[in-house]
Amino acid sequence: MQLDKLRKKEVDNLFAAVLTLESIEECYQFFDDLCTVGEIKSLAQRLEVARMLRQGYTYNQIEADTGASTATISRVKRCFHYGTDGYTLALDRLEEKKGSSEAE
Repeated sequence: MQLDKLRKKEVDNLFAAVLTLESIEECYQFFDDLCTVGEIKSLAQRLEVARMLRQGYTYNQIEADTGASTATISRVKRCFHYGTDGYTLALDRLEEKKGSSEAE
């Protein structure tokens, strides 16, 4: 399992740091220092691919809308079937948050 290879003190510290961020603006500040613009865009693209796959979009639609390669789309799709449900967890929580903010 890839998680076993990833689990290290440094990675724990990274994730703990992310969990301390309290706003979108703080995330922009932190990730701007941490990552290149390309890395941030790549991560955001993968999340958008996951959202679109979950909503039933085709590879062609996803490729046209996001610019993601079919290899990236396939990798994200594989995570839905064989991964650790990280995309599902995050997307569910984003939808819950969006739903609760719309109700206010």
